[in-house]
Amino acid sequence: MRQPIARPALLGPVPGVLAVPQAAGAIRCNVCAHRCLVRPGRHGICGVRENHDGRLFAMSYGNVVAAALDPVEKKPLFHVAPGSTAWSIAMPGCPFHCVFCQNWDVAQGPRLGLVVASRQLAPEDVVREAMRRGAGAIAYTYVEPTVFLEYALDTGRLARTAGLLNLWITDGYATPEAVELLARFVDAANVDLKSFDDRFYRRLCGARLAPVLESIEAMRAAGIWVEITTLVIPGHNDSDAELAAIAGWIGEHLGPETPWHVSRFHPDFRLLDVPATPTETLLRARRLGHEAGLAHVYLGNAPKLGGEDTECAGCGAVIVERRGYGARSRLTPDGACPECGRMMAGIGLAMVPA
Repeated sequence: MRQPIARPALLGPVPGVLAVPQAAGAIRCNVCAHRCLVRPGRHGICGVRENHDGRLFAMSYGNVVAAALDPVEKKPLFHVAPGSTAWSIAMPGCPFHCVFCQNWDVAQGPRLGLVVASRQLAPEDVVREAMRRGAGAIAYTYVEPTVFLEYALDTGRLARTAGLLNLWITDGYATPEAVELLARFVDAANVDLKSFDDRFYRRLCGARLAPVLESIEAMRAAGIWVEITTLVIPGHNDSDAELAAIAGWIGEHLGPETPWHVSRFHPDFRLLDVPATPTETLLRARRLGHEAGLAHVYLGNAPKLGGEDTECAGCGAVIVERRGYGARSRLTPDGACPECGRMMAGIGLAMVPA
C-alpha cells in the first residue's frame, strides 16, 4: 500500500497552477507533458500533485528534501557566472521514471511509496539563506522542478527582486504553458536531452522525446539561456549516429555556441548491469560535437580527461579554466575574450571578475 509522503503543516498543500477541471471531478494537470487526467482521490505520475474533491493540489509545497550550496559548474552551467555559487533546493517527485536515476530516493520516492524526509522552508527563507551564504543564484534542481512549480514561482519572484539569478535544472518536460510561467523568473536552464530516440525515452524514462525538444526550443525562444546535458549510457545512446544527431539538432535549433555537456554514466538504481561509460566514448562524443559545428562541448564526470575549460569561439584561447568544480575566469570585466575581444556566450559573465 502506498505510504503518504510527509505533508507540510504550515506551508502546503497549495492549489496547483495550470489545472483544468474535467468531467466527474477530474482535473487535467498541464504542468508537464504527461498532462495527467487526475481523478478525485488520485495523484499524477509525479506522485505529488493530487486531486482532492475536484481540486488539484501541489502537496509538497515548502517540503524541502535537499538544500546545499553548490558551484554553478555542478549544475552543470558553464556559461552562467563562472566560479559563482547557487543555493540549490529540491522537493520530492518527478514525472520521469528513469531506471538510471541518481537521485531516485527523492525523485521517485513518492511514487514508490517512500516517506521522504524533509524540512519546511518558506520561499522567503530560501532567498534569505541564499543571500546569507553569498550565493549568486538559486537553483531548482536534484529532481524535476516542475513538480514544485508553484513554490519555484513564489521563490523565483523574490530571488529576482533580491538580485539573484534563477537556475532551472530540468528533464525538459514542461509544457508550453509552464514555460510561459518559467520565463517570468528563470534566467538559465540546463536541460537533460537524454537521447535522440523516442524508444529510449519510453523504455528507460517513461516519457517521450518530442515534448523535450519542444520545451527546449520554447525556453530558448522565451529568452532563457539554455545548456544541454546528455548522460552517455553504453549500449543505449552512445552510437555515432545518435550522438551526431543530438549535436546537429543543438547546433541547428539552439545555435553553435550552445554548450553541450557530455557526461559519463555510472551504474545506479535499476540500471546496474551496464558498465560505466568508457572515456573513449566521451572523447568520441566531443569530436562528433565539434564536427557538427558546436563550439563548446564539455566532458562531465571524467575529471582526468580535462575537457571542462571554455575556449573562445573566435580565437580558441582559454577564457575560463576549470579544475573540478573550481573555475578561474580570464574574461574581461564585461565578459569578453582578452585575446580577440569576442563576447563569451552566456549570462552573468560580467558578474565574475577576470
